Amino acid sequence: MSRSVPSTAAQPSPWSRYWCSSYGSLNKMLLVVSRMMGSASPKPAGEVLLAARNFVNEASFDIKKCALHRLEEGPPVSAVLTREEGLKYYKIMQTVRRMELKADQLYKQKVIRGFCHLYDGQEACCVGIEAAINPSDHVITAYRAHGFTYARGLSVREILAELTGRRGGCAKGKGGSMHMYTKNFYGGNGIVGAQVPVGAGIALACKYKSTDEICFTLYGDGAANQGQIFETYNMAALWKLPCVFVCENNRYGMGTSTERAAASTDYYRRGDFIPGIKVDGMDVLCVREATKFVASYARSGKGPILMELQTYRYHGHSMSDPGVSYRSREEIKEVRNKSDPIMLHKNRMVNSKLASIEELKEIDIEVRKEIEDAAQFATADPEPPLEELGYHVYSGQISFDVRGVNQWIKYKSVC
Repeated sequence: MSRSVPSTAAQPSPWSRYWCSSYGSLNKMLLVVSRMMGSASPKPAGEVLLAARNFVNEASFDIKKCALHRLEEGPPVSAVLTREEGLKYYKIMQTVRRMELKADQLYKQKVIRGFCHLYDGQEACCVGIEAAINPSDHVITAYRAHGFTYARGLSVREILAELTGRRGGCAKGKGGSMHMYTKNFYGGNGIVGAQVPVGAGIALACKYKSTDEICFTLYGDGAANQGQIFETYNMAALWKLPCVFVCENNRYGMGTSTERAAASTDYYRRGDFIPGIKVDGMDVLCVREATKFVASYARSGKGPILMELQTYRYHGHSMSDPGVSYRSREEIKEVRNKSDPIMLHKNRMVNSKLASIEELKEIDIEVRKEIEDAAQFATADPEPPLEELGYHVYSGQISFDVRGVNQWIKYKSVC
């Protein structure tokens, strides 16, 4: 039932007059609230809940001390994390995790074929490194490359489409899991350890051009015993190249544990005359602060430095490896329960009042939707046509013919 109000003057409602006579100044506050509620559209319950919370803008945390080799000082043992940074790191790590789980699913459905090496468990490494370097710096890694590909700026859609061999992939569907590229990212590389000399070459170009850029050259513990890596150490040290050698030690080279494969498992000391640090690779803040340290060292003209990231992979070496014949399920479960990088970061955010559980759940929902949308694209996008087989052989060259399986079959190379 409505009441008519005389048009000669605006009159307060009976409820307003009642509150005014009874509670005085409280009336003003309620009037403001009433007008706001009347004029604004109702907000979702989650937004109201988040608005009611008092978040801090930043918090300081103690982080694990790094072991040092040929260094008097190392990275700090504390780190400051802002709310904005924390939410960003959480979303990126969660996206990488969900993307890899979706790749696992697509592989088992035989939508993804061939080699596929997943990165779940190691998310703090790629996110921590990318958080501490410049977009103009360079990164090259081995075949477990999906996490770095995303952290360097490519979309989930481009990555999954590349995995399924579609035209919308980052390498136009011709690279697959091992060969993904974007600006200042030189891919996954399939030959064990072969990317390390290439990384030193990129660092040599940075020095030659005086760009103040550096190259992060990554390899795994399984590649750490390759002779070409030690040759590269020597050249990089002699020429004082701005190169950061990063060993992602996930404890297993294929199906062989580090203890069975290496007489010395102190990979951060392997450079001998090159200084090194050993870092907790499951803590994104520890990785970030250590990366800032090594980046500053390499950029200062002192030459190369080595960083060992102690991390862990949840999947087997590749999708063809169940990953439980040389390690127990209990071992994997223990790492998940005690050292999972996303769990550690989530607990840190919530306990320090940088975020709420509800807010992080909303991010999870958003990430899942992004992954599902990308997977739909990656399965519906067409494969590249046969005539594009010779495309992009060289960059910046005029078109030329590429011979097929015999001299009568030719493809045109287009840059």
